[in-house]
Amino acid sequence: MLLEVDGLHAHYGKSHILHGVSFAVPRDGIVSLLGRNGSGRSTTLKAMMGIVPPTSGRVRLGNIELTGRRPYAIARHGLGYVPEERLVFANLTVRENLAMGVQRSQSGERAWTVEDMYTYFPRLRERRDVNAGSLSGGEQQMLTICRSLLGNPQVLLIDEPTEGLAPKIVEVVMDVILDIRRRGVAVVLVEQKLTIALRIAETVFVMGHGEIVFSGSPEELRSREDVRREWLQVA
Repeated sequence: MLLEVDGLHAHYGKSHILHGVSFAVPRDGIVSLLGRNGSGRSTTLKAMMGIVPPTSGRVRLGNIELTGRRPYAIARHGLGYVPEERLVFANLTVRENLAMGVQRSQSGERAWTVEDMYTYFPRLRERRDVNAGSLSGGEQQMLTICRSLLGNPQVLLIDEPTEGLAPKIVEVVMDVILDIRRRGVAVVLVEQKLTIALRIAETVFVMGHGEIVFSGSPEELRSREDVRREWLQVA
């Protein structure tokens, strides 16, 4: 396994949010964290990145212990993060936002380039001299994914990439995620739309009350109506 999360606990103040979350991500694989809002999925990604410091547990990437490191150090070691909030630098152009993300490849593999990003999302090439704050929500999502990829991560954590996007843009984003995997980058995907997660992930982990309550293949989850009803369906 390329990435291992073991017994992760995290708090917001006195609120205990994560209760011993454990899962693993294979090299070149896509896994998805599913669950209702408030189940702990986004907090899991933030704890892995050190944005929310874990109170106990471990996060290990290859032979590197990430637990306790600052977010910038975790990113340099090969963990990339695409936040749900699409945190672009609003007063910088698309071109300048992309330049902010460029890092050398640590693995010896060919580094991602700005030209790669324009190939994925031609709209960003057209808008490269426009301030990022003027972009649509879909364009900002494209930009955030690209800026994270330019850091040459080994694993990319993506939080709700299709939220609020038009169906045509959703398909483009899903195709890009699949191609990222083909290029050797593993993906941890938090996705509210069950059909999308089941379509592109090899393994799914369902979260409830801050812990993993189910793990298996998409086919296994499709066959478990009890799990979907209890932990995924909105009453």
